[in-house]
Amino acid sequence: MLRSRWRTASIAAGWRFPSDWGVPEVDAVCMSAVRRGDLTGVLSQLGRARAQAGAGLDETLVDLAALHAVLTTDAHDGLIATDPDAAPTPLVRAAALAWAEASFGDLRSAEATDNLTNMTTQAYLRTRLGEVYRQAARLGLPAAETHALLVVTLDLSTVTGWARLMAMVLVADALREVFDGGESIALLGPSVAVVLSDRDPGFGDRALSAGWLITERMKVDPQLEPSRRPVLRLERLPATQEEARDLLQSISRA
Repeated sequence: MLRSRWRTASIAAGWRFPSDWGVPEVDAVCMSAVRRGDLTGVLSQLGRARAQAGAGLDETLVDLAALHAVLTTDAHDGLIATDPDAAPTPLVRAAALAWAEASFGDLRSAEATDNLTNMTTQAYLRTRLGEVYRQAARLGLPAAETHALLVVTLDLSTVTGWARLMAMVLVADALREVFDGGESIALLGPSVAVVLSDRDPGFGDRALSAGWLITERMKVDPQLEPSRRPVLRLERLPATQEEARDLLQSISRA
């Protein structure tokens, strides 16, 4: 009930992409709140997760304010008024510092792959896109003629806990099986993966195979039944590298 009320309040307060709200760290915060534990540690984890998923600091703090409003309001029906300035300073500090650390931490220690799924990170994919655009310039061709992005999105809005993480592990496994020729497979958000691939004649067939295989893999877990049909779409690379980076940011919050 707490999780549902928090999600509703956060979306009403301005959370822009409902599908990426329910990360595992949300469950940890709810559990700690129900047990009346110290929230600073779990909110640090949530702040870090929000930054890694592409949420801005303002949006992260509005989400925190929504949580505080739910925890301090007795009403269980109707919308809850959220005051961005009402959350206690220690909680705001914990979430904000963790968000900043994840967003602007030491880049020399940044990993190229996600530890759980072993897919590459958005930072690595931005580097690869730079190489693609430089190669396209040398060939005198638009990058859109040499490469394309396949975007794979799952609706995990009703899935909680470990099942959310397992879903993306299954997606990663299926994509690696189909795209095994050196393509870059990256995790862009809690429920979004992309493949940067050459635009060769077999690309379309591989994309269809990936969709079928992901659907089959989802059947192993009953909790993933509502989200077992992935949404796959082809994104044409824009004219410039800067626009491509903006595109990645937009995709990560889809």
